[in-house]
Amino acid sequence: MATPKKLNFPKRKKKNSRQHNKMGKAPGTISYMGNKELKDSVIINTTYSADKFQTKEFNNLVDFIKEEKGNKISWVNVVGISDEPFIEQIGKHYNLNPLVLEDIVNTEQRPKVDEYDGYIFGVFRMLYISEEDEIVGEHVALVLLENTVLVFQEVKEDVFNGVRERINGKLGRIRTRGADYLFFALLDAIVDNYFLAIENLNNRIEVLEEEVYQNPEPIVAKNIQELKKEILKIRRWIYPVKELISRLIDSENTLITKDTKLFLRDALDHAIEINESLQIYREMSMSLMEMYMSNMSNKMNEVMKVLTIMASIFIPLTFIAGIYGMNFDYMPELHIKNGYFYVWGVMIALFIGMMIYFKKKKWL
Repeated sequence: MATPKKLNFPKRKKKNSRQHNKMGKAPGTISYMGNKELKDSVIINTTYSADKFQTKEFNNLVDFIKEEKGNKISWVNVVGISDEPFIEQIGKHYNLNPLVLEDIVNTEQRPKVDEYDGYIFGVFRMLYISEEDEIVGEHVALVLLENTVLVFQEVKEDVFNGVRERINGKLGRIRTRGADYLFFALLDAIVDNYFLAIENLNNRIEVLEEEVYQNPEPIVAKNIQELKKEILKIRRWIYPVKELISRLIDSENTLITKDTKLFLRDALDHAIEINESLQIYREMSMSLMEMYMSNMSNKMNEVMKVLTIMASIFIPLTFIAGIYGMNFDYMPELHIKNGYFYVWGVMIALFIGMMIYFKKKKWL
């Protein structure tokens, strides 16, 4: 019996997966799974009341604990989550569950909201437009305590400048409300910036629509495919937020007051609107590819029509030329004095007649 021949399939390039770092480790293990490592984490602490506010930056937890005051509302912004021991120390200080700390440093964590004894934990994705006019997604984790809101983010860039201006300038009602309203304000800032991402997608779809109709080149198909992938990725980040806000509204946790739940309903309306827009853009991106394929097919049909017309014109001419060019001794037409010109006349007349016929049929 012959030995079966071994088939050598081409090796696929392995994708780098940060999830491999978690395999084999116990639940609650703090293992950073991002690609934006900072050497030193920083704590930016903003404390405020109705008449005062203060912002300080700390490079270590010891100095921060010394300055921490419990009689004011505190916004503790931790920038840099790659320092695992630092995150673990903060978790111990605020008595956070190890599973919470694990999700804080997991930048691939799906948006979620969990309620624990004494605090509410949420993971979201911040979206903003870069200088290159691209949509950037950043991992952010929020923890609501009695008088404190903890914010964990990878880099210093975020979408919370509007909240900072309202605190610093004593604008609106934020300085007179509790930590739950600050939690809402930060979540609302995240949701509001989703509109910018949606607008960016809309502009790209409009540009691609014009390119599909005017210049359906292969690069357009590639751009449409990239757009579809980006819409799916953004939808994966945004779609759960609607359900999470609903859970916060329906929650009976005493950390969220009834007044704040009214504002959360407004954020819920925005989340519903954004999800509806995303669904529409997803369908539009799919129809763009169908339009591209249809236009390419029409373009190919135009080329085939021209080639068919040219073939139809020259087939009878070739037939005449073939008959006229046959080498027979007894062909009466060969001895006609002006036979050459008669043949040319017949061929030109056929050409003109067929062109007129094609014009009437609107094939040209």
